[in-house]
Amino acid sequence: MEEHSGKLVAFPQESAKDVLTEVLREGARKMLATAIEEEVAGYVAARAQLVDAGGHRCVVRNGHLPARTIQTPLGDVPVQQPRVRDQRSAGEREAFVSSILPPYLRKTKAVEELLPWLYLKGVSTGDFSEALAALLGPNAAGLSPSTIVRLKAGWEEEYKAWQGRSLAGQRYVYLWADGVYFNIRLEDPGNARQCILVLMGATADGGKELLAVADGYRESEQSWHELLLDLRSRGLRTDPELATGDGSLGFWKALAKLYPKTRAQRCWVHKTANVLNKMPKSVQAKAKSMLHDIWMAATRAEAERAFDLFVETFRLKYESAVACLEVDRAALLAFYDFPAEHWIHLKRPTRSSPPSPPCGCARRSRRAPGRRAWPWPTS
Repeated sequence: MEEHSGKLVAFPQESAKDVLTEVLREGARKMLATAIEEEVAGYVAARAQLVDAGGHRCVVRNGHLPARTIQTPLGDVPVQQPRVRDQRSAGEREAFVSSILPPYLRKTKAVEELLPWLYLKGVSTGDFSEALAALLGPNAAGLSPSTIVRLKAGWEEEYKAWQGRSLAGQRYVYLWADGVYFNIRLEDPGNARQCILVLMGATADGGKELLAVADGYRESEQSWHELLLDLRSRGLRTDPELATGDGSLGFWKALAKLYPKTRAQRCWVHKTANVLNKMPKSVQAKAKSMLHDIWMAATRAEAERAFDLFVETFRLKYESAVACLEVDRAALLAFYDFPAEHWIHLKRPTRSSPPSPPCGCARRSRRAPGRRAWPWPTS
């Protein structure tokens, strides 16, 4: 007679999350099928007046195309597109092309954007299949290492084309500069000081554009000089009115050589952090509030008074913090010389709609509902 311990072994059941994913995937399949059916029905109905000599319609439904599977963030979604038959002569015949489901589409844009993200995060080419299975479901078709290598080569070509685009005739009234450090793919110890130099620009009508992304050694003057020199060589000749960035950048020395008429605006987020780092935590909250009063003042005069108050309040006990602030006084208040409607873009970090300048002082610049982009004064 067999003995039993009395313990029950609980086998893992399908989780609520998996059930929900299946429900969402099935809902997505039905919605996609309905949308495609309606698109085809509308296409055929719009051509109902096209008839042959016998009064029969020339553009009609004709079964379905072979089924295919689309990779989505929810996993694989099967879809079958209706076939459209145009029976007119070759010179008049039209080919139906779905705007919802383009020919040869095998993955959604979200999945296409996922692939370079995985690569940049350090996933090796051989591990993509496993990573995609974990993210998109066990039935997701993996990508072979050779496919990833081909995709990587395509990304590099697109980047080179973008980096070499012409900037002739372009004018940017404001610039934002920053250096970004990543802890990925730095196996070579010689790359430990490498960073990505990012430059954003604002056009006269208020549009923000990414101007350049390039690798550099730290944030040195030489690296920034090479980046700005490349912009000039591609046609960016007009000096911007104002540039915003961290005070420790080699960017400023390079900017003065290539765009000497551009004024400097120091980033208030970086400056606030630098000042507070020189003060004990017990007074940081008060000091931060007083710094906030400076760059949020409604006028330059009010900002100057708030600046003087901070200096007088903390000079005796925290001389190094006050010196750190005072040394960049003119550059910190430069934005007051520009239209007031531009200040929020030049000095204050917000957290909403893109595009977002890389420097913290204007990160995620926000435009209120119904508010127009800034117009640069024409006079």
